[in-house]
Amino acid sequence: MLIIPAENAVNWKRPPWVTLSLMMACLLVFLFYQGGDDRKFEAALEQYLEADLLALEAPAYEDYLQREIRFSGDAQSVLELQEFQQLQEDNEIFWLAATLLVNREFYQYLQENRDLIWAPAERSHWLEQRVAIDEQWLSRMSAYQLGLIPAELSLYSLITYQFLHGGWGHIIGNLLFLFLLGFTVEKALGPGRYLMAYLACGALSGLMYTGFSMGSQIPLVGASGSISGLMGMYVAIYGVQKIRFFYFLVVYFNYFRAPAIALLPVWVGKEIYDYWYAGSTGIAYMAHAGGLLAGAGLVWLLGKSWLQVKEEFFEPEEDEQDARFTSAYAQAMASLGRMDFDLARRQFEALRERYPERTIVLEHLYQLAKLRPDLPAYRDLSRELMADAMARRQPEQMISVWQEYLSKGEAHHPLAVEDHNRVMFASLKHHDLKSAEKAFERMRSTADVEMVNEACRLLLAEFEKHQMEPKARHYRQLLQNTL
Repeated sequence: MLIIPAENAVNWKRPPWVTLSLMMACLLVFLFYQGGDDRKFEAALEQYLEADLLALEAPAYEDYLQREIRFSGDAQSVLELQEFQQLQEDNEIFWLAATLLVNREFYQYLQENRDLIWAPAERSHWLEQRVAIDEQWLSRMSAYQLGLIPAELSLYSLITYQFLHGGWGHIIGNLLFLFLLGFTVEKALGPGRYLMAYLACGALSGLMYTGFSMGSQIPLVGASGSISGLMGMYVAIYGVQKIRFFYFLVVYFNYFRAPAIALLPVWVGKEIYDYWYAGSTGIAYMAHAGGLLAGAGLVWLLGKSWLQVKEEFFEPEEDEQDARFTSAYAQAMASLGRMDFDLARRQFEALRERYPERTIVLEHLYQLAKLRPDLPAYRDLSRELMADAMARRQPEQMISVWQEYLSKGEAHHPLAVEDHNRVMFASLKHHDLKSAEKAFERMRSTADVEMVNEACRLLLAEFEKHQMEPKARHYRQLLQNTL
């Protein structure tokens, strides 16, 4: 049974670049770096058969498995022995050779016990040929170069193993889950912290696998530990909030909703159960369990500091926001249609608080405030609308609002000197000299001398540029009188 969270959809307006980059890195490594592994293994297999090492190692392998069965009662060894003997009966030479070549623990056993297993001549031949095959071909394969080998643990391999894969089925499955989980966690944490958390989960997953496989020569490869970490982070981010999960059972699939964190013990328990009872499947169950615990643990430990979720993560998507805005906006407009201005004002104020970037809401509030120009709210909203128009590079609207306020509200609550000064600058930039002069006259009586002189210089320069000497003379005289 497969259960994965499916609460979010991808926002392609803001693509998950780190997730896509990780997927591309894994694919490129698989195609170009690991692409030579098949050739190396085929060369090793050919040299192994030519040296007739199968005749030496096959009896030793049967003895090796029988010893495991006698001393530890290993049921898996019983199954491996039966499969090996069946291959011998079917004379599957290549599969027999491949089975022995890839078993690193058996190779280590041969190295440690070669003096007891073979006579001197056989031992010398085996040592010369087998060591050469291992050094020339097997040890140069990607899994032994950059994979995580518990018996030879290194810091760099805790990272590099995450980008290696064992075949097309392995990499396709991992990339699919990386995408399905990664884009949500990347959106929650932000690109940089997401990448660091992803790699950290992979490293911690590898350490847990190593702890349960001490001394093993079998390399661990694949991003599944890191991806399990994403699953752990995913449910820890949502906590007890109910989210949607997708499940697949044999041929039936559907969705259900449940508290996010409730699935964590289910996933961890399944991996531990499979580790003990599923037998040899080639799946690193404890690496998966380690990744799940690492991901959830990182969010719980650092969720209020380094791994704090971005506030906008829990906000609805743009389409949903637009739908909500449209509905609330329609209600406010309906109130306007009924002439219920007080209710409409409260509704638009609520919209303004939730959607501060929507200029149309500010414009409606301004129009409502204009009904009572004697109240300070009209002045405050006029200033907000002027600032908004300036930010959107619409000087005409800014000047229009200013002029309207002068005629309706200036007598009740005058604008500040800075407001007139900004209008003058915008008017000059827009070549509206009449409005610029009007703004100058408004600020002249209350502004300090330095501000007035600077305004005079700007107006003087502008009129000189337009060769309007009478006006230029006027501001030149004003400037001289204030110096």
